[in-house]
Parts: sequence; structure tokens; C-alpha cells
Amino acid sequence: MKHMTETWHAGAGWLGLFRWGPYALLGLGVLVSAATADDLMSTGEVYAAATLTGCALLWQLGWDRALRSLPDQSCGRCVYFTVRTVFALLLSGLNPFFSIYAVMGYFDAARQLRESVRRWGLLAVATTLAIAQASPSGGFLPDDALQWTVFTALLVLHTSLALLLDRFNHQADEQRRRQRDTIAELERAVAENKALQAQLVVQAREAGTADERRRLAAEIHDTLAQGLTGIITQLRASLDTTDRRAAREHVEQAVALARHSLGEARRSVHDLAPGPLEHQTLPEALDDTATRWSTSTSTPVEFTVTGAVQPLHAELDTALLRITEEALGNVAKHAGAERVGITLTYFDDEVTLDIRDDGRGFDPSAVPPRSAHGGFGLAGMRIRAERVGGRVEVESEQGDGTAVAVRVPLVRHDS
Repeated sequence: MKHMTETWHAGAGWLGLFRWGPYALLGLGVLVSAATADDLMSTGEVYAAATLTGCALLWQLGWDRALRSLPDQSCGRCVYFTVRTVFALLLSGLNPFFSIYAVMGYFDAARQLRESVRRWGLLAVATTLAIAQASPSGGFLPDDALQWTVFTALLVLHTSLALLLDRFNHQADEQRRRQRDTIAELERAVAENKALQAQLVVQAREAGTADERRRLAAEIHDTLAQGLTGIITQLRASLDTTDRRAAREHVEQAVALARHSLGEARRSVHDLAPGPLEHQTLPEALDDTATRWSTSTSTPVEFTVTGAVQPLHAELDTALLRITEEALGNVAKHAGAERVGITLTYFDDEVTLDIRDDGRGFDPSAVPPRSAHGGFGLAGMRIRAERVGGRVEVESEQGDGTAVAVRVPLVRHDS
């Protein structure tokens, strides 16, 4: 029965039946009984029926407001239901058609009676109806075998119907209980999710702050530190030479490096793209970087581009340029190389950057994957690559140079 028609529109129909059903059924019983009074009732029985009907009506009116506030299966509801059933029993004894009034017990016994007495109340209602309807003259005992058969059949029918309706009501109550439990559980889950969401927001904010600090630290390291290294190299060279013209050239290069580093630091702090990328493509910016580095260190650099050049997303361009600057800075500080090669390769789905030198090399396993100071050098390169979905691989041996391979996904600037 599809859960009693979805519990009769979520309970609104049942509430209407519970309130107005007793009035309607009592009125219908009075009308039908009045129409059959000449055949089934004496004058005294008519007066008795009228008196009992008035008492039943007053009883219903007296409980009308209280029933709307009393909880289901309370003691008050048990008293109301019991007295109403007695009225139905007495009226049915006067005229069988007053049993119409007792039909209300089929529907609201589960609501009015406590669990311990509900089935006894249902059986009483069913018995009342069966006796009243089995007696053609309003009496309570059948006269012959046929009437006993009809009586028994009606008793079984009404008892089964009463128990069936009780079963439906019990299922409806159980469904409402489960719904209340589900709603309560959902409310608890929503509260827990709100708390978890607030916690995740705080953690994300803290992680974002820490990541931004690392990014700025790496940017400053890649600009100021590398620039200062170049400046120191040029100034030392100017002090080591006796040629005034050569010394002046070294000083001018140091000034140019200082200006370039200052501009890069300002752009990094404001989270802008590196200066060379503002007006150049990535290959052009890498070529200029390699040329400046080669001039400042007097180390030859061969820069090569293979594949069809693609306009990459700004974060990819920035990451590859910064990794190149860091790798060249490592070569200048540690490798003692005589030659350096840089190869930028565009594939269909990724971009690779290879930086090789013929310097003294080192043992990669002896270098920690992360620096305790926020991640510069090789650690900084790995962090930059991972930030854009890439990775860095380092191959090196003592006395056999170093190769740094960077792989990042090819994401175009319009993606």
C-alpha cells in the first residue's frame, strides 16, 4: 500500500481523520440508525440511543482540544478511547448500525492506546462490531447455526482487519521513528562537517601561508642570492686584474647584475612573472639567462631548443626559468665546469629541460631531498617542479659532471 500512501501525505490526512472522524462516524451512525429505528428499536431504545449519542458527542467535544496537545499513547488518550468504545458498544446493542461509530477504533487505536493494551482494545472493537452486525434485531447472541456461522465469520474478518490496520499503523510509527533518527543523525553529521570544514579552512590557510613564505623565500634566493653571487664574482675579478679597462668592465657588469637582481626581487615579492618573461618567450628568456651567466663566469654555455615551441602557462615558464637560474648558480658555486649545455624540448604532452656540465660532480644520494631551511638548491628545484605537476631528476658522479633533467606537463597559456 506504499506505506499507507506515504503515511497519508506525511501525516496531515491522518490528523484530520483523528480529529473529525469520530464526529463524522457518530453522525452517520445516527442517520442510519434513525432510518431503521421503526424496525429495529423500541421507543425506550430510541430515547436511550438519543441519550447515549448526546453523551458520546459531549465526551468527544470535551476531549477535542486536549487530544491535540496530548502525546500519543498517553494515559489520557487511553481513558478517552476506552469510554468512547463503551459508548459504541452500548449504542451498537441498541441498534446494529451504530457500529459505524466503533469503526473509528480501527484507525486510531494505535495512537490512543499504549502498546501493552492496544491489541486488547482492537479485539474489543472487532468483537463489538461483529456482535452488533451479526444480530439482525440488535441483540447480542445469535439464535441458530446460520447466525452463529455469520457471527464467527464477521468476528474473524473484523479481528483480522483490526490487526492489519494496527500493523500498518505500527509500520507507520516505526517509519516516523526511523525518519526522526535519520534526521537527528544527519543534523549531527552536518554539525560535524561544519566543524571539520572550519578546521580544514584553518589548515588550508596555514598551509597556504607556509607555502607562500617558501615561495617568496625561494624567489628571493633565486634573485638576490644568485645576483649577489655574480656581483661578488665580478668585483673579485676587478680586484684581481691590473688592467683598468678590464676592471671597469667587471664593475659595470656587477652594477648591471645588481640592477637586474633588484628588479627581479621586486617582481617576485609582488608575485609577478620574472622580468625576462614579460616581453620574451621562454626560449628567449633562457637564452638571455645563459648568455648573462656565461659572460659573468667566463664559462661557455650551449643552449638548444628542439620540438615545436608552444606558449606555456605562466607558472610553467616561471618554474623552468627559475630552475635554470638555480642550476646555473649551482654550477658556478660547486662544479668548476668548463662547459655547460642547456636543452629545452617540447613534446606533445610535456616539456623537458636538461642542464648538463662537465664539472667535478657529486654524490646525489648524499644530498637530502629537502632542505631544513625551506628548500633551496636541488630541494628548491624539486619543490618548484612539483608545484606545477613536474619532477626533477639528478644524475652525477664524482669527476664525471652533473645532469639535471626537469619534466613538466605541457599546459598552454590559454588553458
